Amino acid sequence: MTLTEQLVNTRVSAVVSIARDAAAAQRSATALEDGDVLLVTDAAFDADASERELFTPAIAGSSKNVSYDPAARRVDGSAASGRALDVLAAMLARFSDGARALVDELLPRYRGRIARRRASFRPVEIAGRATSWRKDDTRLHIDAFPASPVQGRRILRVFTNVNPAGRPRVWRIGGRFEAIAERFAPCLRAPMPGSASLLHWLHVTKSRRTPYDALMLQLHDRMKEDAAFQRDSPQTTVDFAPGSTWIAFTDQVAHAAMAGQYQLEQTFLLPVDAMEDQARAPLRILERLKGRVLA
Repeated sequence: MTLTEQLVNTRVSAVVSIARDAAAAQRSATALEDGDVLLVTDAAFDADASERELFTPAIAGSSKNVSYDPAARRVDGSAASGRALDVLAAMLARFSDGARALVDELLPRYRGRIARRRASFRPVEIAGRATSWRKDDTRLHIDAFPASPVQGRRILRVFTNVNPAGRPRVWRIGGRFEAIAERFAPCLRAPMPGSASLLHWLHVTKSRRTPYDALMLQLHDRMKEDAAFQRDSPQTTVDFAPGSTWIAFTDQVAHAAMAGQYQLEQTFLLPVDAMEDQARAPLRILERLKGRVLA
């Protein structure tokens, strides 16, 4: 079964190729906001010969990935130094800039509203990596940031598999967000009054957590720790081949990275009011389920 058949047959995700016109942009935004994954077939990122030396797990040292701040043009979490660090920074800058250009072209509605955050290079094999259940990304989850609250904004991510050995990036993609939120909503609790200010004052968080951030962190954890959900909930396995680029709102798409090595990723944040349909945002869905304003 081809990747296109895997995605279409499950009705979990959509596959598109960029056709640079208004109708394609409309379809892409609608699909993303509906919780689909967009496979962009004509947006490959290729590492050049000078960058191949970076393709070793040792480049990340004791971390699982290397991060890059495009605003400061700074690399963090890498064991590289000297020339190798310069080459790494240049590769990540090129990818980050290309991801920004891709999102601007594919999703013009978001242009001027979407904010670019960190990029990362993930050179460590996922399968078999020892970690705690909370940090185990081979379990289905939605993204939520413990230290960097999004305060209701959407998390849009661009991924590219740059594996030089021809190995796919293997994902499991789960069911729709609203069904997942309904399943776990009864066990999601409002944070204690004053806890957001305390966490910020203690520098546990970089900004204040909203009730939305607190609930999304709980949802992330409840999904990962629930063995029955991991085993029995609707899901499909998708292999993203080397050279593939895919885009998803990862605060909405339940996903698990099962295997793969050497991936690039760029994170963006989008205000809910920039969406075509705010009702499909996790913020609005959780507000409906909880009957209160969360951000």
